[in-house]
Amino acid sequence: MRGFINFIREQGVVGLAVGFILGGAVSKVVSALITDIINPILGLILGLAGDLKTASFGIGSAQVMYGDLISVLIDFIVIALVVYFGVKVIGLDRLDKKKE
Repeated sequence: MRGFINFIREQGVVGLAVGFILGGAVSKVVSALITDIINPILGLILGLAGDLKTASFGIGSAQVMYGDLISVLIDFIVIALVVYFGVKVIGLDRLDKKKE
């Protein structure tokens, strides 16, 4: 059993599992925050009617829909920051140990 625990600690499996679980658990909350609060505020600031996801510009007859991409990038950055600081605050980054 000790060998298995050492393997898990040396390979960083704990950090990977924590990141995966926190990312999944926090994803819906952060997505709701982005969709319901941040995107409408950015839409108002940028002078868009509606929210940020509908932002686009036209080139000839084509419409370039850049708003959804910006929204997804904001969503990703917030989730990454929440997971990073969550692991740092809880101290789970110290569970893994270096190979000897």
